[in-house]
Amino acid sequence: MGKSNLELVNECDSFPYYEDSPALYLEHLKNYHVFKVAGCDAALGYILNSTVEKFFSLSECWAVDSTNRTVTLVAPADATPEQRSQLVAKSLDKAVELGTFDILKGWRNEMYPVYGPGGEFLLEMERSATPLFGVVSYGVHSTCYVDDEDGLRIWVPRRSRTKQTYPGMLDNSVAGGMSTTEHPFECLVREAMEEASLPEDVVRANATAAGCVTYTYVRSSKAGGETDLVQPEVEYVFDIKVGADIIPKPCDTEVEEFKLYTVEETKAAMANGEFKPNCAVVLIDFFIRHGILTPENEPDYLEIVARVHRRFEFPTASHVTK
Repeated sequence: MGKSNLELVNECDSFPYYEDSPALYLEHLKNYHVFKVAGCDAALGYILNSTVEKFFSLSECWAVDSTNRTVTLVAPADATPEQRSQLVAKSLDKAVELGTFDILKGWRNEMYPVYGPGGEFLLEMERSATPLFGVVSYGVHSTCYVDDEDGLRIWVPRRSRTKQTYPGMLDNSVAGGMSTTEHPFECLVREAMEEASLPEDVVRANATAAGCVTYTYVRSSKAGGETDLVQPEVEYVFDIKVGADIIPKPCDTEVEEFKLYTVEETKAAMANGEFKPNCAVVLIDFFIRHGILTPENEPDYLEIVARVHRRFEFPTASHVTK
């Protein structure tokens, strides 16, 4: 018996909900410290207790309150985002030097933003470090598909078997993280060329913004590095409808191959657990929007629709261009 769609959602949106069991939720939170920044009252992320024990004694810029289970980046009240970012970077450099965390072996040299209430930009940090702090990260995921007289088929890539994260698993057609200065559509254009050799003009002419999915993932061993780290993510979703003559091809070492899957082949691979967890959620969202997954054929329809649009307990930012 393969995995149900709800089970696939559960694997991705795996942090518990207060509404399901307040007592269990509060007990679970005892495993974490809240990440804060001086001068900002909001909780910005959840840091695993074992991370606190290993990391935050490395620098004087961190204030750990074990009673209230908080870790606060100590900086002047008028500190700039750049100054806060430098403090975090120095701590991370020290952790890399000491080999404190396996997850930092996947250093990407990409900077991810951290936002406060109202979308205030507080700081940025190395991408591979964000799960250590449990902060919200942003990315784009796209389903590139053909829909003609032969039916709807989806271009599915297989991740390189040498990747640190989810090696050899199936992925969405185009996917990638958004750095501090990027906006969703331009990130899509960049990633489409880098990962799938899709020309910019093809993407701009055929890509359609289709909303977003949100979830809070708790990292497993397949993610690489330490487990049980909290990873809340916003994935902006795009559809790219192309003709059968447009064939994605690997353009870097991250993708091994692309294959054109039928809907049934895609569903079977999902049920077999072959897709990276958040990629299965993006495909479920695609199936809902295209009328393939409906209230009439999916018994968990309402819960699935709600769960792939999780409301975070942390601040988020708008990516409206100005």
